[in-house]
Amino acid sequence: MSWDSGTTDSEKAAINGLSLDSEDQQERIQARRQRIAARIEAKRREALGEDPASLSDQKEEPRKSYKQIEESRQRLGKLVSDGTQLVTNIQIAVDARETQRRATEEELKRLRVEKIDNEAKSSYEKFQAITKKWLLSREKQIPQELWALLNSQQQQCGQLIEDKNKLIGELQQELKRKDDQYVKDLKKQSEDIDLLIERMEDQVKSLIKTYREELLHTEKSFEEERRELLDNNRKKWEQGMQSRRDIELESLLNRMKKVEEYEKQLNQLRVQDGEEYNMIKIKLETDVQILQQQLQHIKATFQLNQEKLEYNFQVLKKRDEENTITKSQQKRKITRLQDVLNNLRIKLDKQIRQYKEENQSLTDDFRRIVEQYKELQKKMRHFASVDAKKFHDIWVMNEEEMKQLVQRALEADRIIQEQQLGLPWTAPDLQFLENVGPLVPEPKQQKSASRLAQEVMAASATDGQRDLIKSGDEDSESQPFSPRTVKQILELLCDESGFLIESKLLQLLSPLDKDDQSLMKLDSIFGALRIEVEEDVYKLVDFFLKYRQQDETPQEKADGVHHPSTSTPTDLIHPNDVLRALKAFTMEFHQPREKTSHTRQTSSDDRDSSEDAAYWDAAAHVIPESRLKVWDALESAMEKYYDVLTSRTELITETSALRQQNGELRMLLHQYLNSKINTELEIPPTQMMKVEFTQS
Repeated sequence: MSWDSGTTDSEKAAINGLSLDSEDQQERIQARRQRIAARIEAKRREALGEDPASLSDQKEEPRKSYKQIEESRQRLGKLVSDGTQLVTNIQIAVDARETQRRATEEELKRLRVEKIDNEAKSSYEKFQAITKKWLLSREKQIPQELWALLNSQQQQCGQLIEDKNKLIGELQQELKRKDDQYVKDLKKQSEDIDLLIERMEDQVKSLIKTYREELLHTEKSFEEERRELLDNNRKKWEQGMQSRRDIELESLLNRMKKVEEYEKQLNQLRVQDGEEYNMIKIKLETDVQILQQQLQHIKATFQLNQEKLEYNFQVLKKRDEENTITKSQQKRKITRLQDVLNNLRIKLDKQIRQYKEENQSLTDDFRRIVEQYKELQKKMRHFASVDAKKFHDIWVMNEEEMKQLVQRALEADRIIQEQQLGLPWTAPDLQFLENVGPLVPEPKQQKSASRLAQEVMAASATDGQRDLIKSGDEDSESQPFSPRTVKQILELLCDESGFLIESKLLQLLSPLDKDDQSLMKLDSIFGALRIEVEEDVYKLVDFFLKYRQQDETPQEKADGVHHPSTSTPTDLIHPNDVLRALKAFTMEFHQPREKTSHTRQTSSDDRDSSEDAAYWDAAAHVIPESRLKVWDALESAMEKYYDVLTSRTELITETSALRQQNGELRMLLHQYLNSKINTELEIPPTQMMKVEFTQS
């Protein structure tokens, strides 16, 4: 498939019924694939020498099958969306009715609950009034008043029961209405489902019918397109065969013309070569005669030269014999020297081979050890990072859990103080809860090397001084060397390390006094040696003192002479040994520090955990002990209150049961007194009860 050069990629994809801007992901993917295939086909045709412009007429308009597919897809999509909307309209209507029903039901429920609450309140008030009148019955002594009170109580009880029955009847009527409504809703739901099924069946039938029609249309369009393509390809094939026959006939005529021309050229070349052959033959015969004459002259000259050469040969033969004797002597000497040279070469090769083997072995061992060291460092860094991450994650998890527990405890304490005890509540100091992650203590601030040198130079140098060097802070720790010893070492370093100071700086320092010059020189020397803090200065002093002890003579060691850190000037290192000691100090202290700096940064073992216990203890004691004692007292009081409420609940339950039994007995008594059989008896029970009541 070839595309016109003026057609864009989006137009090419649209011609095939696909669009790069479509909302369907699969359609966009298919459009990109067709675009890539079109580009590959165009490059292939261009490589074969075909003219894309000659095939552009074939794709000026979309194919009929693609048009039919696109129209069918749009028609079917519209049919599906319309059918879906028609089916979902039923669900929307049902949802609207259900929403309205729930709102109405909620309002009826609210009114019903309100009615029940009002009736319960009024019944309780009437019951309290009846109960109070029962207490007044004990004060009545006159039977008529007691009878009137009893009738009044009976009427009030009847009124109370009638109100209850009326409420029960209304609720039963409402329940019946709900049952009727439920039956109607079921019937309506069944109708909606039937309608939904009917519409779905109609939609399915319509879709099946439409799909079949569109499928027939698509098949017809493909058949028409297939017939057109066959006709076009047959015409192109016939045109191509006719053009090929014409080209072959033309090439045959051209070949016959070239054969005739080549025959003429061959005849001309034969005649020309014959003439040249005759001329060359005559010239060569003349040259042969001249060469024969020169040969006779050369033979005469050869005879003369042969006699001269025989004489010279005899002379040279004598010389050769002498040279042979000399050569044999030289050969024997060369052979002897050659043997010596061979022996030396064998020894040299053996030594070189031995040294190479040792070098290779040592190189392999070195590489293996370096690889093991790198692998060990990698594992150490990996495990250190993993342990640090695990420690951080566990810390954060426990810290979050601790914060939640603290907040719950404080919330419980606030509720107990404000709601249970009625006391004002103040929140404690919760600044420690702002921390997130493991505690990182502030690094210890060290004094700079320049500051230490300035303080040492300003210190007193008396013989009895033993005061320690202190920083500006009063709480700083004591230092290991006296100012006098440090000052002597630094002055000795200034005097013997002038090569570390630039000449321009020495010229600028010449007008200053000795102490200022020493301070400026020490700044330059410290910068060259990478001495930054006071700890590095004390390491330098300690190294110089130990270097002096290592250089002691065996006689001094036997005599027990030693040099402590507070040595006298005579015990310090010799000025001639300063450079060697300085070189050894640089090799020993700076390279290990550079190699292990990364490991120290990544290691989690150096973390200061001294404040962890205080941090977690502060979280554990966020509620003070006095408050916890109040909690214990409140807990015991609440348990007693709970026991009282439990016993009261049991009494209320028992009272309710007795009231129910009393009501049932009243109803039985009322039925028994109002029974018709009492009128048929000679002595009714009511008469006996009146007599007993009168006697009592």
